[in-house]
Amino acid sequence: MNQKSLRVLEFNKIVDILKTKVSSSLGLKYIENLTPSSDYEEVKYMLEETSQAQGILLKRGSVGLNGIHDIEDKAKRAEIGASLDPGSLIKIADTLRVARNLKNTLASIEEEFNYPIIQGLSNSLYVYRDVEDKIYNAIVSEIEISDNASSELRDIRRRIVQKNQSIRSKLNSIISSTTYQKYLQDAIISVRGDRFVVPVKAEYRSYVSGIVHDQSSSGATLFIEPMSIVDMNNELRQLRLKEQEEIERILAELSALVGEISHDIISNQEILGKLDFAFAKGKLSIAMKAVEPNLNEDKFINIKAGRHPLLDAETVVANDIYLGRNFHTLLITGPNTGGK
Repeated sequence: MNQKSLRVLEFNKIVDILKTKVSSSLGLKYIENLTPSSDYEEVKYMLEETSQAQGILLKRGSVGLNGIHDIEDKAKRAEIGASLDPGSLIKIADTLRVARNLKNTLASIEEEFNYPIIQGLSNSLYVYRDVEDKIYNAIVSEIEISDNASSELRDIRRRIVQKNQSIRSKLNSIISSTTYQKYLQDAIISVRGDRFVVPVKAEYRSYVSGIVHDQSSSGATLFIEPMSIVDMNNELRQLRLKEQEEIERILAELSALVGEISHDIISNQEILGKLDFAFAKGKLSIAMKAVEPNLNEDKFINIKAGRHPLLDAETVVANDIYLGRNFHTLLITGPNTGGK
C-alpha cells in the first residue's frame, strides 16, 4: 500500500494512538515499523495475537509490563567484561523481574485460559531469580550500594563511622578549648576536600599548627587541618579508598553474572518487545471496542455496524458495507463532511 493511501486512510493517526499504549521502547520499535500486510497468514496471526492479548487483559485486568528497559547494550558490555554502574544493574534486575512475573502470570493452569500465541512467547522467557536477588540485595539505588552487598563493605563502613566519630570528638575538644576559641572565626567543624578542618582567623595562623586547605573569599578565614588529626584524616582517607575498591569489586562481580546470561537477556528483550506490542494492540482494541474480523481469501468484504475508529463512537453513525459477491464496485457519493 502506497504512502498516499495510508495518509488518506489516516493510518498514521491510528499508529500514533497505538504508541501511547506501549510500556517501553522495546514495544515501540515494533510499532514504528508497522505497515499493513496483504499476506493472509501474517494478517491472520497478527489478528489472533491481538485478540488473545485483548482476552487476557479482559480476564486479568493487567499483566504488569511496567519496568521494562532496553538493556541490550548493557548486556553486551557485561559480556565482554565491562563493569556496569549501579543504575544499569538495577535496570537489568527490573527487566528480569518483569520477565519472571509475566511468565508466571501467563502460565495459568486454568483450563479456559488458553492463549497459545501469547503464552508461547511468555514461555520462551528466561528467568534468573538468583541474579535479580543478588542485584537488589547489593544495590539500593542508582547512586547507593547497600551495606548488605558484602561483609567486607559492611565492616569498612563501620570503621569509617568510628573514625569519623573519633575525629569529630578530637576537633570538638579543640574548638571548645579556651586556648583556641579566640583563634577561631566560628566554633564549628568543616570539611574541605574530604579533610576535616576548623575555621581560623587569618591573623592567628601562626598560633594554630596545621595544614591550610582553603580560605574564605575575603581572606579573613583560613580552613586549617590541625596537626593532631592529620594521621586520623589520613586513616579515614584510606578507609574511603578501600570502600570504593570494594564497591568496584562488587559491581564487577555482579556485572560478570550478567555477562554469563547476556544471550538469554537479549533473547528476553526481543520477546518482551513483542509482548509489549501485542498488549498495546490489545489495549487499543478494548478502547475502540474492536472485534476480530473473519478473514476470507475470496476478496469479499462484509462490515456490519462499522465505525471510523477516530470518530466519537457515541455520535458517529454506524454503517453496513459489503462488497465482492453480487457486485465488485461500490460508489459512495455525498457532500464534504457527509461521512463518506
